[in-house]
Amino acid sequence: VYLLFQRLRQISQRTISTASRRQFENRVPEKQKFFQEDNGIPVHLKGGIMDALLYKVTMGLSVFGKANTKIFMLWYNFQCANT
Repeated sequence: VYLLFQRLRQISQRTISTASRRQFENRVPEKQKFFQEDNGIPVHLKGGIMDALLYKVTMGLSVFGKANTKIFMLWYNFQCANT
């Protein structure tokens, strides 16, 4: 059991140490310049097609949820009034 624990510890340390050596390019200034540009497009749609799709799905679910809640409240009120 001790040897298994020691081996797992060695593997985990090796994985962490090799992952920390990777270098990533800092693209934050590019993204800031792109998203802060005044081109008439709302910031929540500047990401392209996926942002537009996510926005439409979110708004559709919100409208559907609100309508469903109103319908349920009306149905519940009629059910309580009839008892």
